[in-house]
Parts: sequence; structure tokens; C-alpha cells
Amino acid sequence: LTGSFVPDLIVSMSNQMWLHLQTDESVGSIGFKVNYKEIEKESCGDPGTPLYGIREGDGFSNRDVLRFECQFGFELIGEKSIICQENNQWSANIPICIFPCLSNFTAPMGTVLSPDYPEGYGNNLNCIWTIISDPGSRIHLSFNDFDLESQFDFLAVKDGDSPDSPIIGTFTGAEVPSHLTSNGHILRLEFQADHSMSGRGFNITYNTFGHNECPDPGVPINARRFGDNFQLGSSISVICEEGFIKTQGTETITCMLMDGKVMWSGPIPKCGAPCGGHFSSPSGVILSPGWPGYYKDSLNCEWVIEAEPGHSIKITFERFQTELNYDVLEVHDGPNLLSPLLGSYNGTQVPQFLFSSSNFIYLLFTTDNSRSNNGFKIHYESVTVNTYSCLDPGIPVHGRRYGHDFSIGSTVSFSCDPGYRLSHEEPLLCEKNHWWSDPLPTCDALCGGDVRGPSGTILSPGYPDLYPNSLNCTWTVDVTHGKG
Repeated sequence: LTGSFVPDLIVSMSNQMWLHLQTDESVGSIGFKVNYKEIEKESCGDPGTPLYGIREGDGFSNRDVLRFECQFGFELIGEKSIICQENNQWSANIPICIFPCLSNFTAPMGTVLSPDYPEGYGNNLNCIWTIISDPGSRIHLSFNDFDLESQFDFLAVKDGDSPDSPIIGTFTGAEVPSHLTSNGHILRLEFQADHSMSGRGFNITYNTFGHNECPDPGVPINARRFGDNFQLGSSISVICEEGFIKTQGTETITCMLMDGKVMWSGPIPKCGAPCGGHFSSPSGVILSPGWPGYYKDSLNCEWVIEAEPGHSIKITFERFQTELNYDVLEVHDGPNLLSPLLGSYNGTQVPQFLFSSSNFIYLLFTTDNSRSNNGFKIHYESVTVNTYSCLDPGIPVHGRRYGHDFSIGSTVSFSCDPGYRLSHEEPLLCEKNHWWSDPLPTCDALCGGDVRGPSGTILSPGYPDLYPNSLNCTWTVDVTHGKG
């Protein structure tokens, strides 16, 4: 195996397997990740099911056959059936299901995807999809995701089936378009991509509807919908899930007659995670913009959490993953950027939770202009400070805490897993003001140093995240005289 072709499975004939990696003296690559699993003798193992595919058969033993087909609208590339051979290898890799670049759709509802969505659609494309509904009906498009190379790759939507049909809209860039509705019973989607760079692509669902009703608005992502009747005069309401706010539309829309057309009274509501805000409820959720998808580039988001006077704020990190060293969340102990810094976080290294010393916490999230990630989901709650103790200081990532007494005058200390070093060695003392004498230490993999002792571990900086650029680290390992 070399390059980037990845087989689905490799199965041994016996109870042992040997792997050997050989590299030359020039350019390295990202490498590989191999999962291994013990399986029964005379078995080929579970090869999985193709994305957007359906599998028939669930036996993986010698001579068993698996059959595959694709979900509606997708084309199968590869073998429709594979057999488990006597050498414990499947007769072929499982097939893949791709979305065709030229196709007609006649089903009353369906999905249109850019080729290879969401992995990037490639270059030099000219795709045409035609949606044909029954005469007398209309077609509604809902854009679930949209990311094209701005000003060079385009999606045009035309009201009819010919290249000269009127254009309803032309779209490029990363802003997800509003919903679109045809005037007739045919829509033509034309997608063009140039010779360089590509975005994630798009995911569009369509449905058809009669002339005396409004299109099915679907259930907006990150929201709940109330109301299932779309006839003239009917209304529906949309409420955003916790942590999300309306980014488009009003809470309630009504199906009505406007300018001779049956249509919703306003745009169909959308809910998104806001870039910043002021929160004063006793508890809540803060999400990175774009959650649960990737956050955008070049962000500068500020959140202020305010509790009642005399209360403290506890924030708990449920999920956290940003681009190491470049996309940073700062947490300040107070109402603004000038307040003392509680911590600055990137990559995946965050404490279990943090506490404010007043009734304010300020968060600032900044991102650079490349490589985004999943982002974060943070819970916050207003808590009362106990008269006789400090709040739980937490435990460092990759570390341990010694001591469970948080009363005034008590101390707790910490240690790190092998290969990590404490950012400061001092135990934390619970002082009379109910706050710890020092911030919670972190466990860091350092760039170089003197290593002593009969055995130990050395980690690259940032481990297990990627190490930073432009490093020059030297470790000196010193063991007992006379030993090697």
C-alpha cells in the first residue's frame, strides 16, 4: 500500500498479522490510522455500508454474499455484490454512491447534492439537474448547506426546462440562500465550477405543492415547528433550540394570497448560533457560530454573562475543538476584555469548568482566515458562593488532583500524567475571600528540558494535538551513572 488508495479491509488467514512501514529520505505525509479487530476464523469481517447506500445481507463468513444499491437519486460505482472468498478477503471493495452531474427528478420530493458533497466538488464542472412536477403544481427549494468558491463557482436556478428560461436566482460564496419557489412546474439547476479551488458544495431539498397551498417549510435545523397544515389561511410557528436565535424570519408565518400568488407571509424562519450576546438568565448554553457545523473564518465574537449580585458564574465545557494556536477562546473574570484573564484556550485542551469571582464573565472568540473546526458548546449557570468554602477548582486535563476539602484554609495539589509538566507547582489555598490563591494549573507537553529518573515519557509540544510550527526542541535524558 502506498499513496492514498485505502482498501476497505485486510483480513489475516491466521491469528497473527505483521505490518512494516518503510519511508525514504524525502517528503513525509500525514501517514495512516489503522483499526484492528479480532474476528472469527473463515470470516472476511464487516466491510460496512456505502454512504448514501443500502446493503442486503449480514453474513461475513466464507461464501457469504452482500448486495448493495444506492438511495434514490444516487448512482452506484463499483460492484453491486461482493462475496467472502476462501482467503478471507472480499472479492472487491464496497461500491460508492455518487450524485450524478446530469439528472432529471420526477419524484414529488428529493435531494440535490453537489458532486462528492460535503468533501468538495472538484474542478471544471458543468452540472444540470431538472426537477419536473405535475402540471398545475409548483416546486419549492430549501437550502440546507451552501459553500462555493466565491465569484468563480455558481449555482443558477431557472424557472423552466430550457437554458433560456428566466433566472430566479444565482448564488456563490458561503452564505446559505433563502428558500426559493418556482412559478411553474419545472425547475432547472445549473452548476458551474472553474479550474481551481472548490468549497464544500451544497445540499438542497425540494418538494412539490399545489396552487392553493404554500410549500412545506420543513423543520428548520436547530428548531422545533408547530403546525402541519400548509393550506391557504393556515399558520405555523418555529421556536429555536437552546443556544440558538432566529437569523431569518419571524416566529409565526401564515399562508396567504399576495399579488395573486399563494405564499408564506414572510421568509421561513432559520435558527443559528449567534456570534456574541449578553446573557442574564440563571443558566444557558453558548455555542460557537455555525454549531453543530464548523465555525466560520475571521470571527471576532464577544459574549457577556451576567448573574445577580452576590452570585458567581460556573461555565462547563461540554465540547471544545478549535484550530490549534490560531482560533482562540479567551475567558475573562469580569464584564469586559480588560478584566483579569481566567484562561485562553485552543485545540482541545480546556479545563472541566471555570468560576468567576464576581457576577460577570466575558468570553472572546477570535478565528483566523483559514481552517475552521467544530468549535464549542459551553454550559453556564449562576451559583451561590458558600460561606465557609471555595468552589470546586476542577482538575487539569491530563492531570490529577490531591485533596477534596475546599473549606477556607485548606489546600489542594496536582500532578500530571507521564510526559506532561505542571504550569506551576504551588498548591492552591482556599483563602478567606472564598477564592483560590492561584489559578488551576495546566498540564503541558513542553518544548525540551532535562529529563531524569530510571524511566519516563517524552511528548511533542501540544500532544495529542498537532505540534506548533517553527519549533526547535532539545531534551536531555539523564539516568544513573553506569546505566544506558
